[in-house]
Amino acid sequence: MTKEQKDNLFVLVKSLSKSEKRQFKLYVGRLGVNEDSKFLTLFNILDKLTNYDEAAILKKGIVKKQQLSNLKAHLYKQILISLRLNPSHQDIRVQIREQLDFATILYHKGLYRQSLKILDKAKALAIAKQEKNVAYEIVELEKIIESQYITRSLSNRADELSIQAKELSLHNVLASKLSNLSLQLYGLFLKTGYIKNDQDYQVVTKYFNDRLPKYDINTLGFREKLWLYKARLWYSFLTVDFLSCYKYASKWVDLFYDNKDMIVLNPVFFLRGNNYLLESLYYLRQYDKFKDALKKFEEITQEKWFPYNDNNQSLAFLFIYNNRFNLHFIEGSFDDGLPLVNDVLEQLEDYKDRIDEHHVMVFYYKIASMYFGAGDNKKCIEFLEKIISNKSLQMREDLLCFSRILNLVAHYEAGLDYNLDILIKGTYKFLIKMEDLHEVQKEFIKFLRGLGDIYPHEVKNEFIKLHKKLKTYEDDPYQSRAFLYLDIISWLESKIQNRPIGLIIRNKFYENREKK
Repeated sequence: MTKEQKDNLFVLVKSLSKSEKRQFKLYVGRLGVNEDSKFLTLFNILDKLTNYDEAAILKKGIVKKQQLSNLKAHLYKQILISLRLNPSHQDIRVQIREQLDFATILYHKGLYRQSLKILDKAKALAIAKQEKNVAYEIVELEKIIESQYITRSLSNRADELSIQAKELSLHNVLASKLSNLSLQLYGLFLKTGYIKNDQDYQVVTKYFNDRLPKYDINTLGFREKLWLYKARLWYSFLTVDFLSCYKYASKWVDLFYDNKDMIVLNPVFFLRGNNYLLESLYYLRQYDKFKDALKKFEEITQEKWFPYNDNNQSLAFLFIYNNRFNLHFIEGSFDDGLPLVNDVLEQLEDYKDRIDEHHVMVFYYKIASMYFGAGDNKKCIEFLEKIISNKSLQMREDLLCFSRILNLVAHYEAGLDYNLDILIKGTYKFLIKMEDLHEVQKEFIKFLRGLGDIYPHEVKNEFIKLHKKLKTYEDDPYQSRAFLYLDIISWLESKIQNRPIGLIIRNKFYENREKK
């Protein structure tokens, strides 16, 4: 699978809305000398191109090849300046930074009083909006100015600023340690997925405890609590403690509902928190809570006040459709979920420059699982092949492993067993290499390898034997994670009962609903 080369400038130009393009041209046209500027000509060329083509640009003769990189860099900078001036991008952070810039300019002109007045207002806004990093910068500039601008209350002012600087610094250091821990745990999860045994549990727990800073929950602000809940959430995911995942994802989301102005200021964190809440509910099979949370999540992202820029829009698509898939997986309503496939593929094309390859492949796995549940094994194999054949993929090891396991099952189901031995050997080697071979996988591969030696009338008994073995792992905290990605138990029951797997999962869903 070849990766399309993407030019950063070209991607930026193509990401602009009609109003942003219009504003850019107005911005350039402010000075008459810019009307025929080379960088504006380059902008117009790039805007018309479907794919980045350097030869086509050079053919226009606006610039020589050795000068093109400088012209592109200049255009890139001018587009960013234009975007910064756009009211739709003037969020609180930009406004505070702008005030800090204005105050710095006034300070350098020796207009100390005016500078301090702006800084005081900017600092109050920064603290109110939990922007403590920039608040600390503001205090540091205030200290510099106060040291040169003599006032009657200098001693009191010095003490006041020193205390403020110390408090903000402590909060920033704590937030930094918690954000570092959260990021490190997330990176570990992306690389290895869930823990595999007690030894892994001990390693991850020590890693977490060694890096978790001391804190008093009663003194934490919004930002510190957010990073704390994120760190604890990732530790819970790594250790397959989905109840704790639900606990901290709920705290994360409630933190935003208790501070609604923070949803507008930090929409990405709000979106991600809801996604993790839904993911934990999915793993816990809490259908009613899952359905309600998904409905509420979708409704909020459609509110007029919700900040819907390009990034938020792509993330909302990613999280909402992932969980729409999961809703059908819980219900066993695979046929009803198939219309989602075309919607997702179309929007993946629209958001191809904003959604990373890992998440695209996760969608492919979900699409393959949907087709598998609906009984279309050839379509299932088609999407799994997109994952398996991607040699440049940086993706969670557990998903790579289960893509191959599901591929084996789909080939068997589709009657494509002429090369099953080769697939089994390849899968076995891959799992050994990834050090991700669990008892569930070992038993399953052993079963498939032995199918060729079993008479047709004996196959059902072998299915029953394997089902009995695998049922013993269903409640094992380390082995049961195999069933999160591929419901092998339900597949075996479908073979034993000679009924579609979708019907088996659907019946289990209704039985569990009646019990509750």
